[in-house]
Amino acid sequence: MLAQLPLSLYIHIPWCVRKCPYCDFNSHEFGDREQLPQDDYIDALCADFDSDYAQANKTLDGNRTRPIYSIFIGGGTPSLFDAAAFDRLLQHIAKTQQPEWLASPDLEITLEANPGTLEAGRFAEFRAAGINRLSIGIQSFSDAHLSRLGRIHDSAQARRAIESARNAGFDNFNLDLMHGLPDQSLESALADLKIAFEFEPPHLSWYQLTLEPNTVFYSKPPALPNENILTSVQQAGHTLLTENGFEQYEVSAYARATDRQSRHNLNYWQFGDYLGIGAGAHGKITAADGSSPIRTRKYKQPDHYLRAAHYLAESKAIDQQDIAIEYLLNTLRTRRGFSPAHFEARTGRSYGSIAGHVVRLQSSQLLTSPDLDDGWITTTERGFQFLNNVLEEFL
Repeated sequence: MLAQLPLSLYIHIPWCVRKCPYCDFNSHEFGDREQLPQDDYIDALCADFDSDYAQANKTLDGNRTRPIYSIFIGGGTPSLFDAAAFDRLLQHIAKTQQPEWLASPDLEITLEANPGTLEAGRFAEFRAAGINRLSIGIQSFSDAHLSRLGRIHDSAQARRAIESARNAGFDNFNLDLMHGLPDQSLESALADLKIAFEFEPPHLSWYQLTLEPNTVFYSKPPALPNENILTSVQQAGHTLLTENGFEQYEVSAYARATDRQSRHNLNYWQFGDYLGIGAGAHGKITAADGSSPIRTRKYKQPDHYLRAAHYLAESKAIDQQDIAIEYLLNTLRTRRGFSPAHFEARTGRSYGSIAGHVVRLQSSQLLTSPDLDDGWITTTERGFQFLNNVLEEFL
């Protein structure tokens, strides 16, 4: 029998004002916010949640239900929706939880927000609806780079959005920044970080632009910095973040304190369970009987999703041979790594199935030996630098 895994909820809002040329997420342009089918979509999300949540609780005894301990509302651009829409959805979800659930300090509810879709004052409305964490898509403070990225906001709007978030009472927020941008220099990349520090964010997501299939940038690649510049940016940026009080706890995630690490993303990386509702959303549910986790996927096109009699496009068990590597692909992205006991609790497989690989990586000084106090195994600095080589050992 597997221990009951933490359960998170991902909610997808599939619309944006304009599709960015680097974006490969399920997002669809919808320029007139007033015409968005908010009410119909919230109705669908409520029904979608009810179906998924009932399925997640099927293996539990009696009337017990699995508590939801984090919610992430992503997109697209969720901040196109009114706060009242999210309030209605959260109140619907709250009916399945304990009475004090929405007010719990242990509940993290994150909303992705783009500066170009926000008016002053809307942050306060989101906060009043129960959202207690924001992830603001800044990407860069350079107007030239924002233009190249196809963003609809400029640097001044980005700054105002951060100030508005703080004024609305958000003491927990993330700033999204990218590096390796078209024609970006080392100095420009570091300047973005230095400007971000002025706002004292508790969390930063700092990641390199990649050219993903089915994007404009993939079919018409821009001039990106060479490998020497990219390496210099990565090393200098990491040093700068560390010097300014940020601890790297995942490949591209930095937090000023442990309690400001993203609980929702940590649940993904630690191979927890999550429901995924909304157009194109993905989920993972593990039964208590130890059978293979089930991957779910909802209909991708918003119109199809809204018209569907049911929302599930695909439900498929993870192959037993793939469970261990999926677990390691996620946990080794984090600085904490994994322990033998955690591996067995989250995968239902014996640690002996991977022990030989671990020993070889330890002998190559790519993984640490288990700490005598807690038994956790992490990548060494060299192993973290060559993470793909570490993961290839388990394939």
